Amino acid sequence: MIKTDILIIGAGPTGLFTVFEAGLLKLKCHLIDALPQPGGQCSEIYPKKPIYDIPAFPEVLAGDLVDNLMKQIEPFQPGFTLGERAQTIDKQEDGTFIVTTNKGTKHHAPVVAIAGGLGSFEPRKPPIPNIASYEDIGVEYIIRDPELYRDKKVIIAGGGDSALDWSIFLADVASEVTLVHRRNEFRGALDSVEKVQELKNQGRIKLITPAEVVDVLGDAHVNGVTIKQGEETFNQACDHFIPLFGLAPKLGPIGDWGLEIEKNAIKVDNSLDYQTNIPGIYAIGDVNTYPGKLKLILCGFHEATLMCQSAYQRIFPDKRYVMKYTTVGGVTGFDGTKKQAPKAVVKAID
Repeated sequence: MIKTDILIIGAGPTGLFTVFEAGLLKLKCHLIDALPQPGGQCSEIYPKKPIYDIPAFPEVLAGDLVDNLMKQIEPFQPGFTLGERAQTIDKQEDGTFIVTTNKGTKHHAPVVAIAGGLGSFEPRKPPIPNIASYEDIGVEYIIRDPELYRDKKVIIAGGGDSALDWSIFLADVASEVTLVHRRNEFRGALDSVEKVQELKNQGRIKLITPAEVVDVLGDAHVNGVTIKQGEETFNQACDHFIPLFGLAPKLGPIGDWGLEIEKNAIKVDNSLDYQTNIPGIYAIGDVNTYPGKLKLILCGFHEATLMCQSAYQRIFPDKRYVMKYTTVGGVTGFDGTKKQAPKAVVKAID
């Protein structure tokens, strides 16, 4: 049983920043996310896309924002349960909660903060009739361990950032990389498109466009795919087929937790602390809704800050917290590190 002060469901930017705000209050956090790494959509879907509305950053890549958030929260030593989906929640007699994942990992906390973005993400699968029978035996929708493809023949399908970036990365890992896209144009970052073109010219990536994979071949394991290009259909050998068509957001099991739902979002009280209709359960970031809601990362940061203040009062009802600006009190991590402005020197003049 993993025990913590605040259990955060969702490790996107809002969930990660919650760790920092909770840390200032000396509250420990643990995060659950169905994706294999922190960062949510910023890491999984568009790590190389720029974001322009983060305060003090005229422009920051989504992946760099996640890296900076991870560095910012490092002193507060958060725990992570990654690659698992929060499945059930059980309220205890003392008002605390036990959240169990789809893999049976149990977490116990007095406060639960749902920061799941647009919900849990499930891969968008291509309309290939037999593809489900090859899942985990050569068909993967998310790349978790690049070493799995060491010296293998890999075919990637897709035309976005994820397909481009992984094609580039695996060019140094796999024995053969083929990228198949139904259009000649790609919708990814310009530098990624240019890099793929460069690798194609060097003979390190095979590029087949406009085309699509229409069938998967093999018995106990994938050994090839069928590709349709114009009027021509042909088979190409491979060890792995990786369709990267993005992730579809769904509220998932959280929708069965007894929370008040409106248009696939969780209703909260925004006049105070973004608490749901169940005391002790909060919803922050894109997953919540209230009058005037804006689905922006910076709004999620604001909501996380107010939520943590409320969580502190719930956990310590007899304590009065006096807010101190970090410019005055500094930041002290659970690992013993401390950041603090230098003190002014007071010296008498003779």
